[in-house]
Amino acid sequence: MAKPGIPKGTRDFSPAEVAKRQYIMSVIKRHFELFGFQPIETPSFENSDTLMGKYGEEGDRLIFKILNSGNYFYDKKGIELPASLNELLANSAETISKEQLVDLNKFTAKISEKALRYDLTVPFARYVVQHQNEITFPFKRYQVQPVWRADNPQKGRFREFYQCDADVVGSTSLWQEVELVQLYDAVFTALGLHGVTIKINNRKILSGIAEVIGAKDKLIDFTVALDKLDKIGEAGVKAEMEAKGITAAAIEKVQPLFNFTGTITEKIEKLAVLLSSSEEGMKGVEELRFICSNVSELGLGTAILDLDVTLARGLNYYTGAIFEVAAPKGVAMGSIGGGGRYDDLTGIFGLKNMSGVGISFGLDRIYLVVEELGLFPETVTEGTKVLFINFGNKEALYAQRTITTLRKAGIKAELYPDAAKIAKQFQHADKRAIPYAVMAGDAEVEANLYTLKNLVTGEQNSVTIEQLTEALK
Repeated sequence: MAKPGIPKGTRDFSPAEVAKRQYIMSVIKRHFELFGFQPIETPSFENSDTLMGKYGEEGDRLIFKILNSGNYFYDKKGIELPASLNELLANSAETISKEQLVDLNKFTAKISEKALRYDLTVPFARYVVQHQNEITFPFKRYQVQPVWRADNPQKGRFREFYQCDADVVGSTSLWQEVELVQLYDAVFTALGLHGVTIKINNRKILSGIAEVIGAKDKLIDFTVALDKLDKIGEAGVKAEMEAKGITAAAIEKVQPLFNFTGTITEKIEKLAVLLSSSEEGMKGVEELRFICSNVSELGLGTAILDLDVTLARGLNYYTGAIFEVAAPKGVAMGSIGGGGRYDDLTGIFGLKNMSGVGISFGLDRIYLVVEELGLFPETVTEGTKVLFINFGNKEALYAQRTITTLRKAGIKAELYPDAAKIAKQFQHADKRAIPYAVMAGDAEVEANLYTLKNLVTGEQNSVTIEQLTEALK
């Protein structure tokens, strides 16, 4: 018999872990709703054509496809496998050629019409287009649901994980960006994660820089290299840019970016000078100026807003502001949140000119940071407060009446289900870290009393129902 296990890249969660995850999600959801976002849910799987082609070649490869029901290999009316695919299946260790890959994709399309969702954004775009006549725009939605990716599992990267997204569609107002910065600040402050850095940049800034240095056709290469500044340093970035065909003269023009320091206001003014000849770049400067000045005017609780010109995040996707959140200093962790403005979310499904902006919270990474810093409230993992010892059916009925009263008072109470040996019942309470036990045998039932035992101190007292309720609150 095979040893039980779970698929690679998935996880089981213990009661304590689930309680902590739910605590983080409840804080996030509460603030989503405080800021006016409404919850929606979409199916775990979508039609394949909804997802395929929306994430680029790499994303398509990572989409989990669902096999249709039916016997496709032996049904005479079924699909005939192409010769090249037959060869591939006969020796799966061989390298797949482009021709075989095309055959395989065609075959997959015939036997798989559904796929597990890769993220929450494309299903949201589909939702908006499908329900556009029922939605009041601007539409503020939030979604907290699992997604699946056929990725190579490693530390902090899983094949099944939750996303916590908030988006506004149907408005180009930059006040939405201001509010999303405030939302990040409010959530992380509530979680006790003081001192997170909300990094901001703008896609138009990056386009403007590439235009000014004469490397507009190499925007992606330029920004990918610049994004590595903190990892490979100035010399490494310059070398990579030169390797991508960006001239030494062009690199010289962006020298100020390698030592980009000062306050947000000072950084914005430096960009205004650098990008004065770029219309798109100056639009980005004005957008940044609006967002940052208003955030400054309104103030933040515990987060720090900072302009990071190396921040690129999904350049093919974002069109305006770009956000990324870094954990408090001293915690070694990648980004714990990110997002930005996109001008044509729903265009992929035929609904043009529907601008949106959104952010996401990285639940798994936030969990690790909160755990490392010891910020989970002790009450989060509190389970049953009191266990009633079972002496038999007559006493159990007496206990159950009391348990019902305690539960109505919000106290977590339960009865050990079997009239087992008393020692075994106490061992059960100890293993589950239940702090109190109640014993109600013949004497207690006759007197309408209870013996309450503190399992931490060993102290026990005879109490009335009122005293029992007060002691356990």
